[in-house]
Amino acid sequence: MSGRPKLSDVAAAANVHPSTASRALDPALAGRLSPEVVERVRRAANQLGYSRNAIAASLRMQRSRMIGVIVPDLTNTMFPPMFRGIEDRLSADGYSAILANSDFRPAKEKAIIATYLDRRLDGLILASAHIEDAEQMDALARRVPVVLLNREIEKASVSAVVGDDRAGVTAMFAHLSGLGHRRIAHIAGPQDTSTGVARREAFLAAAREHGGEIDDRLIVMAETFSEQEGYRCARHLLEAGGKPTAILAANDWLAIGCLTAIEEAGLNCPGDISVSGFNDMPFADRVRPPLTTIRIPHYRMGFEAAAQLLDLIAAPTPQVSRTVMAPSLIVRQSTGPVSFD
Repeated sequence: MSGRPKLSDVAAAANVHPSTASRALDPALAGRLSPEVVERVRRAANQLGYSRNAIAASLRMQRSRMIGVIVPDLTNTMFPPMFRGIEDRLSADGYSAILANSDFRPAKEKAIIATYLDRRLDGLILASAHIEDAEQMDALARRVPVVLLNREIEKASVSAVVGDDRAGVTAMFAHLSGLGHRRIAHIAGPQDTSTGVARREAFLAAAREHGGEIDDRLIVMAETFSEQEGYRCARHLLEAGGKPTAILAANDWLAIGCLTAIEEAGLNCPGDISVSGFNDMPFADRVRPPLTTIRIPHYRMGFEAAAQLLDLIAAPTPQVSRTVMAPSLIVRQSTGPVSFD
């Protein structure tokens, strides 16, 4: 044989039809053939030095077999296990994922989406949605299958996989109340995100249920879900005169920022102020003190988001779905009984 081997050469060497050879070499289609045939074709391809032209195949199928994923902050360690779940589910159907970071900036997110669309990706998984983007999200979903991850937009007709924010905050408030805390502060997440809004509303509902009157000095809004904002907001709480004995932060990074502010103020956690987070991101148990938090199933959420997206891609008439995954309370050393000294 002279020159680069062709698919027809592989088919002849494996004694199969070229279309069968093509399916055997396509991860998304190989499952339709017997393992013996797939192995024979792949062995022939390896012996001949043949490599499948994925780009040409995608043009024939009108599919890129690529999925675009956007997260708001790559430094947040909750997203790698989510992305692993996405990759594991996609790879089973012969798809791959491209990951990008929006840095909490809607304009950057829109630019990334435009690039994904220009590259004709088959679908999008977005963990960076803002609640005011309902109209734009509906328009986007009419162009390409979309699934929202960790956040949602109630007014948009888009599938979503989220954790149960209300249940998580309610469980954490009950935990702190059970330790004797009555002056519980809340560092709320950005109010242009579903997680920020839902967790703040859940906190207010829990506070009313357990204590009645709410002290406005005990609630402060973070601009981003970041350690720096957690530090700034905790400093504000300590200086505002509300005298909190516990801080329920809307995510783990905000809680970690609190720990620094408390230490700088010469106070002890949890002796003087208990601190709790939300998400149970990897390494939350490694901070000092180890962080009490609400665990959401990161890997399962990513896996389910990818499964829903593949269903949307395959369905002739896609159906919008919403999956809510139960959280669990993880108690560590950053929360303790209230001090009455």
